Amino acid sequence: MTQDFDFDAVVVGAGAVGLACGYALSQRGLVVAVLEAEGHIGQGVSSRNSEVIHGGLYYPTGSLKARLCVEGRRRLYAFLDAHKMAYKKCGKLVVATSDDEIGRLDAIWDQALANDVEGMERLSGAQAVALEPGLNAHAALLSPESGVFASHDYMLALHGEIEAAGGAVVLSTPFEGATPLEGGGFSLRAGGAEPTALTCRLLVTAPGLSAQDVAATIEGFPKDQIPAGHYGKGVYFRLMGKAPFQRLVYPPPIHGALGTHYRNDMGGQAVFGPDLEYVPAPDYSVDPARAEAFAAYIRKFWPGLPDGALTPDYAGVRPKIHGPDEPQPDFQLRGADTHGLPGLVALFGIESPGLTSSLAIGEAVAEMLS
Repeated sequence: MTQDFDFDAVVVGAGAVGLACGYALSQRGLVVAVLEAEGHIGQGVSSRNSEVIHGGLYYPTGSLKARLCVEGRRRLYAFLDAHKMAYKKCGKLVVATSDDEIGRLDAIWDQALANDVEGMERLSGAQAVALEPGLNAHAALLSPESGVFASHDYMLALHGEIEAAGGAVVLSTPFEGATPLEGGGFSLRAGGAEPTALTCRLLVTAPGLSAQDVAATIEGFPKDQIPAGHYGKGVYFRLMGKAPFQRLVYPPPIHGALGTHYRNDMGGQAVFGPDLEYVPAPDYSVDPARAEAFAAYIRKFWPGLPDGALTPDYAGVRPKIHGPDEPQPDFQLRGADTHGLPGLVALFGIESPGLTSSLAIGEAVAEMLS
C-alpha cells in the first residue's frame, strides 16, 4: 500500500456491486476499505430483489447492461462454484400469453443472439406446456443459463475475500464527503458513532439509492454530471401452497422493467413480482389490496392460480435514473473523462441486472482505475 494513504482504495456502499468493486480491486493487490452506512452488508437494494441470475436477453446491443450482464453471469456461476455455494440453474421461460405477444418474443430472440446468450431455444406453446404443465403459453423462449441464488451468502463471500486480501468492510460508517488532494487521491469524511477522516488514492461510489446524494458531497464533482434520481418501487407476493413451476416464468417486459414474473426461490417457494410504481421516497410497505391486480396479471400465464392464494411478502426500491415516460438508460460508470476527478468512479442507475452483473461491474471499475 502507498505509504501516503490510509487505503489504496475506498468503496462507498457494501451492497453486491460495492462489494464486487472492492473484491476486484483487492484481487489486484490493493488494500481496500468498503464503507457502509448500515449496520450490516447488503441492507439496501441488494436485500430486496428477485435474486435472479439473468441470462442477458433483453439489453440493447453494445450497451453496458448487455455486456456486463452476460460476462457477470458467467463470472457469478464460476464464483459460486469456487466457493461451493448453492444455486439453481433452473432456466427461464419467456412466454407469449396470446398470439399478439409472439412478435415480442421474436425481438427478444434476436436481441439474445446479438448479446451472445448461450443455449437459447425457441419453443411452441405445446413444447412450453410440456415442460411446465399448467402454463398458458402460445409460444416461448427458453434461456437455460438463467437461475436463482442466495444473494446474501454471495455478499458474505465477497466480504470474506476482501478481508482475506487485507482489506476491511467498515459498517455503521456513513460517507459524508470527499475532497480531492493536491497531487492525487482523496481525503474522506465518515460519520457514525466514531466519526473519522481518512485518505485514499482511489475512490468508488456505489451506494445504490443514495448515489446522487453521495456524489453531491464530493468537492468538485460537477452538478451536471449527477443524473436525476427516481425511486422505482416493486412489491412481491408469495404463494401459499405448492410451487407450480420449476423454471422462472416471465411475460414480455413492461416499459421500464422486466415486469411481474414467477420464481421458485432457493427454499422451494413460489414468489411473484415485482411490479413497478414510482414513489417520492423509499417505501417498503406492501398493500395487501394489490393482490387482486397481481392475481389478474399472473393468471395470464398461470390460469390455475387459486383464489386468495397470494400473501404480501416484501418490497424493493430500484435506483432509477429515468422517469415513468422516459426510455430506460444504460448503467452509468462515470470516470474522470466525464467528471474531471482522476481516481474516482461514480456509479449511477445500477438496477437490474446489477446483481447478476456485479462481478463484471467490479472488473470494469477496476480497469477504469488501473
